[in-house]
Amino acid sequence: MLRETILIFLYLLFFGYADPAPKCSRSSPFIDFESEFKMVQHQLRGKIKIIDDCSFRVSQFDMLSGSDVHWWSALALDFDNFTTGFIVSDHKLNHTYSNFTFVVHLMPNITWDMIHVLSVWDIPTASDFGHVLIQNLTTAEAKSPASSSGGEEKEKEKVSVYNEPTMFDNCKVLTKDFRVRWSLNLKEDSIEIGLEGATGVMNYMAFGWANPNATDSELMLGADVAVAGFKEDGLPFVDDFFITKYSECVKNSDDGSVEGVCPDSIYEGPDRVGLVNDTRMIYGHRSDGVSLVRYKRPLSQVDGKYDQPVDRLANMTVIWALGKIRAPDTVLPYYLPQNHGGLPFETFGHLGLNVSQRVDDCKGPLDAGDKEDQDIIIADAKVPLVVSSGLALHYPNPPNPAKVIYINKKEAPVLRVERGVPVTFSIQAGHDVALYVTSDPIGGNATLRNLTETIYAGGPEAHGVQASPKELVWAPDRNTPDQIYYHSVYEKKMGWRVEVVDGGLSDMYNNSVVLDDQQVTFFWTLSKDSISIAARGEKKSGYLAIGFGSGMIYSYTYVGWVDDNGVGRVNTYWIDGRDASSIHLTRENLTYVRCKTENGIITLEFTRPLVPSCSRGKRPECNNIIDPTTPLKVIWAMGSRWSNEHLSERNMHTLTSSRPIRVQLMRGSAEAEQDLLPVLAVHGFMMFLAWGILLPGGILAARYLKHLKGDGWYKIHVYMQYSGLVIVFLALLFAVAELRGFHVSSTHVKFGVAAVFLACIQPVNAFIRPPKPSNVEHVPFKRIIWEYLHVIVGRSAIVVGIAALFTGMKHLGDRYALENVHGLSWAMIIWFLVGALCIVYFEYREKQRVRDRIFGRGNWVLGNEEDDSLDLLTPTNTHTTDKESQASARMEVQLEPLNR
Repeated sequence: MLRETILIFLYLLFFGYADPAPKCSRSSPFIDFESEFKMVQHQLRGKIKIIDDCSFRVSQFDMLSGSDVHWWSALALDFDNFTTGFIVSDHKLNHTYSNFTFVVHLMPNITWDMIHVLSVWDIPTASDFGHVLIQNLTTAEAKSPASSSGGEEKEKEKVSVYNEPTMFDNCKVLTKDFRVRWSLNLKEDSIEIGLEGATGVMNYMAFGWANPNATDSELMLGADVAVAGFKEDGLPFVDDFFITKYSECVKNSDDGSVEGVCPDSIYEGPDRVGLVNDTRMIYGHRSDGVSLVRYKRPLSQVDGKYDQPVDRLANMTVIWALGKIRAPDTVLPYYLPQNHGGLPFETFGHLGLNVSQRVDDCKGPLDAGDKEDQDIIIADAKVPLVVSSGLALHYPNPPNPAKVIYINKKEAPVLRVERGVPVTFSIQAGHDVALYVTSDPIGGNATLRNLTETIYAGGPEAHGVQASPKELVWAPDRNTPDQIYYHSVYEKKMGWRVEVVDGGLSDMYNNSVVLDDQQVTFFWTLSKDSISIAARGEKKSGYLAIGFGSGMIYSYTYVGWVDDNGVGRVNTYWIDGRDASSIHLTRENLTYVRCKTENGIITLEFTRPLVPSCSRGKRPECNNIIDPTTPLKVIWAMGSRWSNEHLSERNMHTLTSSRPIRVQLMRGSAEAEQDLLPVLAVHGFMMFLAWGILLPGGILAARYLKHLKGDGWYKIHVYMQYSGLVIVFLALLFAVAELRGFHVSSTHVKFGVAAVFLACIQPVNAFIRPPKPSNVEHVPFKRIIWEYLHVIVGRSAIVVGIAALFTGMKHLGDRYALENVHGLSWAMIIWFLVGALCIVYFEYREKQRVRDRIFGRGNWVLGNEEDDSLDLLTPTNTHTTDKESQASARMEVQLEPLNR
C-alpha cells in the first residue's frame, strides 16, 4: 500500500494533475473557428481553421525559413507571456513555405482551452513570426431554433474574427520583387489594394490605371496612380497622383503651375488639399526588407478630372513603377517619386487586368536580398558609444519588453566592430540595465534558462546613469565569432546583433571624431603635403555631404552619393548662398576617391592636397587651403537624393548639423564650435584702443609736447604707454582664455606676437638707459645708441601693431563671413590716414618752431622752451644758465634727426 502511494505521488509530482489526454473525436462538440494569421516577421501569411478538439488546418501558408520554429501557445500577447509559453504540437516549421495546406495535431496533453494565442515561434531567437488570437474556445452547446420536436439539437457556435490587413483575395505578380494584391467591396463600390515590394526603404511603389484613350507609347500621360512608401520616421503613406508629363513634378515659379508626376491636390491649390485625394490609407508595415502598403479607393465614384473610373468587369490597362523617392521641401511639401529608371533593371511596366477575375499567382513569400532595416552603428576606437535605454518603437525581433537599449540615440541598432580595435561603451541606461556582450541571441543571463553562453564583455557591474556613467572597454580579437549580441543581464531581448568584421575605416585612418548630433563620423590621416579624408553617415540617406566652414554659406563641400547606375561619386562644390543656384561645381584635385552605400549608410573617401596647386583667387577652390595647425571647422548634411547636374531646390538637404565642429587635425580631437564673435570683437576693440590711440598718442606726446612747462610731456608719454601696454595684455589674455589656447599659426597672430614683443622691449629699454651727462655738450656714444634704439623699436612696434589690427580684421571676416568687415577696415584706414596728416602738420610746426629759435625770431610757445633739453625719460627741475640753455638748444638741433 505504501509503495503504491509513493508511485502515485511521484506520478502526480512529475506529470501533474491533468486528466489523461482526451481522445480526439470529430463527433465531439466544439466551436467552429476560422481566422487569419497576423504577420509579424518572416513574411508569414495564412489561414487557420479548427477541425476538431485536437487538430487544425492551415491553408495558403507562406513563411520564410527560421532556425527552430514550432507551434507555440501563450496566454496573452505581452512579452512575458510569450516568452513563458510552450510548444503545442510536434509539427515543426523549419523550411520555407509557399502557399502550403496541411493539418496540425495538438500534443496529447494539450487542449484548446489551454491556448489563448497560437503563434509560429522560433525558439533560439524567441521570435514571434505570426500569431492568431483565440478567444472563448470552450465546448459550447446552443439550442437550434429550427428544432420542431420537443428534443434539443446541439450545433456548433461560430466565432467571427477580424480579417488581417495582410491578407487579400487576389494577388498578381508584376516582377519577381513587386506584387499587387486586391480585394473588392462591391457594397461600398470600392477596392482595397496592397502594394508589396522587396525594395529599399527610401523607394516608392506606384500602381494605377492608365488613360483608356492613350496609346501604348503614352500610357503614363493622363494616368491615375497611387504612390506609396515610407516616410523618414518609418510611417507609411499613400497619395493620389495624376501624370501630365514624363518628368518629375516641378512647379513654375512664375505662375505657380505644376506639371509632371504630381499629387492630385497640388493641381487645385492648398484650399483643395484632401478633396481630390481618393486614396485612403488602411495599413502599412515594413518587415524583412519588404514594404507593404494597403489602401482603399472608389471604383466608379471618383473625381473625373484627375481620377480614372474602374470598370470591375472590363479588362483595363494598369501601369506600375518602382524607384527612388524625394522627401518634402519648402517648394513642394510632398513625397515625390523620382525617375523609375530603365534597363537593365525592370522597374516599370503595364498589363491588362480585370479586377473581378480570380487571380492568385503569388506563390510563396517575397524574399528580399537585404532584410536588415535597422540602423547600423560602426564602432570607433576613439569615440565612446553612448548606451542608454528608451521605449521600444521599432524593435527588430518582436516580441520584446517595453524598454530596450539605445546606442548613440538609435533604438537597438546593429553594432559593427572590428577585430583588434577597442570599443568603449559609456553606459548610461540606468542601474536596472547591465550591459554585456554575449553569444546568446536573447540575453538576460542564459544560465537562468539552463543554457550555456560565452560572455565577451560586461556583466552585472556594467551599469550607470547619465550623471555617473560606467565605462566599459572591449577589444574583439581573432577568436571572436562573426555574429554575437549585446543585451542586458537582467532582462531578455533588450539589445540586438553585433557584427564582427576584419578591418575598416578605423584601421585605415589615424584619427576620427564624431561630428555634431552623432550622425556623421569624420576620419583623416595627415601626410606631408596632403590629407586623406573619409566620412560615414550613421543614418540611411541618399547622399552625404561634409563641408569646411562655419555654415552652409561660404563653405567648401564634398558630396558623396551612388548614382542610378550604381556608381559611387564624390563631387566638390563652393556654396555662396542658400538656393540651388548658389551651389557651384568645382574642380579640386581629388585622388583615391571612393563612395559606397551599405544598407543605406553612405561612406565617402578621398585624398586632397593641403594647398591647391593653382593660383589663389583664380578659382574658388584655389582658396580652399587646409592648415593642419589651425582647427578645421566641419559641418555635414544628408538628404534623399543628389544629382550630378541640373541642381534645384529638390536636391537640397533634409537633415543638417546644427553647428560646426572644430577638428584639431594635429591633435586628433574635436570640440563644438562656439560663438566667439563677441569675444573676438571685444579683443579687437581693446587692441584698437591700445595700438590705434594710446600707444601712438604716447609717442606723439614725446615728439611734439616737450615745450610744455615742467614734465607734462613726460607724464603724458609714460601714462599713455603703460596704459596701452596694460590694455594689450588684458586683450591678449582675454582672447587666449576664450580660445582655450595660444597657437602661433595665422598671419594675425604672428603680427600680434611681434608687436607685443617690441612693446615689451620699451619698458626694459627705459630701465637700462644710460644716465644723461651733466655736460650736455659731450653726449656719450651709449646714450646716442640708446636713443636710436628707443625711437626705432617704439615706432616699429606701432607699425607692426597696425598691421596686426588689419590682419585681425580680415581674420574675423574670414571666420564669421561678416559683411561689414570691409567697412570697418576702411574706417581704420581713414583713421590712420587722418593721424598721418596730423603728424605731417605737427612735424611742419615743429620744424618752424625750431627754425624760429635758431634765428631768434619771436614766436609764442606753449611753455618754457628751456625744457626742450630734458631727458626723454627722466624729468628735472634744475635751473640752467643761459649758456646751458643755448647748449641745450644746440643739442636739440644736433639730435633732431635722432628723434624723428
